[in-house]
Amino acid sequence: MNIILRILLSALAVIMTTYILPGVHIRDFLSAIIVAVILAILNGILKPILVILTIPITILTLGLFLLVINAIIILLASSMVPGFYVDGFWWALLFSIILSVISYLLGIAATDKPSKS
Repeated sequence: MNIILRILLSALAVIMTTYILPGVHIRDFLSAIIVAVILAILNGILKPILVILTIPITILTLGLFLLVINAIIILLASSMVPGFYVDGFWWALLFSIILSVISYLLGIAATDKPSKS
């Protein structure tokens, strides 16, 4: 059940981020769910491989190259999901940063447990 909640929260974060950024477009909530699933798969399989392959440049840039990897993954998801369009690399980079912040905030809100006082 936890994975379903995380996917739905990620889809909501995708929708919220597309409302903020004019260079990112999504058709509907179903497309957002598909984007969330594809991003989860790409982040689980492809991202670790890319991180290992780019260790030297990541060290040289003090970790900032990881943002480029995130943008590449967003662009790849954009090419895989019909109804999800990113206008370019810089929009993908900004989308990944804002998506991370919104996902983090939604995760905090979803796991915030009331005190037992």
